[in-house]
Amino acid sequence: MDFAETVGLGAIAGFAIYLGLPMGRVRWVGDRERVCLAMFSVGILAFLFMDVTKHGEAIMETAVSQYRGHSASFAHVAALFALLAGGFTVGTAGISAVQRWLGARRAAPPPLAGGELGTVVDAAQLARAEDGAEAATSRALQTGIVIASAIGLHNFAEGLAIGVSAKAGEVSLATVLIIGFGLHNSTEGFGIVGPLGRVRPSWAWLALAGFVGGAPTLLGTIVGYQVHSEPLELLFYALAGGAILYVIGEIWSGMRRYGHHTLGLYLIAAGFLTGVATDLIVSYGGG
Repeated sequence: MDFAETVGLGAIAGFAIYLGLPMGRVRWVGDRERVCLAMFSVGILAFLFMDVTKHGEAIMETAVSQYRGHSASFAHVAALFALLAGGFTVGTAGISAVQRWLGARRAAPPPLAGGELGTVVDAAQLARAEDGAEAATSRALQTGIVIASAIGLHNFAEGLAIGVSAKAGEVSLATVLIIGFGLHNSTEGFGIVGPLGRVRPSWAWLALAGFVGGAPTLLGTIVGYQVHSEPLELLFYALAGGAILYVIGEIWSGMRRYGHHTLGLYLIAAGFLTGVATDLIVSYGGG
């Protein structure tokens, strides 16, 4: 499989994420459906967390085995662990710190002057309500982009696997990886729009979210075809794992107020099993 074919198929696998994104524009979604969609996305994200941590741990186990066999130094193992720890910490606490910083930068509404006292109070209350609604919308869309970014980090690592397999001449494996990851990525759009709640994103926002989540598969395919680096893979697995864990916490806390807890747990299981089922296609091909 040559470079152009690999890149083209990697793009198809990555941008399959757009298949689920239009759900964010559906108007008929009520609280019950909103909880179902959000909790289904949590299930998918839970699978992705398991997937990235499994691959990251496999890289660490290989390094430890090499050290035990005297083919690698302790410094190599320690450096990889530091990379894992740093990436995971940035993916969790780092994202939280950035979101808090962005929230703190929002200016308070300007004071109102003039007019009758009742008019001023009513106008102030209206301004606060509008600012609160705007802040809630902004936070929901920010969370959606954070989810897309976390998924993008995971998909970059998937793209690396596609590129490395194609470069090594393992055409059947690369093809199955592309099909499997494409099917898998088609479910990730639900993970992005599910937690938006009552916010109805614009088509431009959906296009941006899809690009943030899907383009890294293409980029990873290009990088993987050119160079193979376990530290690079480990870094992206660690960043993705931390970011996904943070996002799961955000979605869970945001959806609790809607109720339907038991139904939500069933949907978490359904989302997780959907992720497992699509990943089995990759495993069947030897990936």
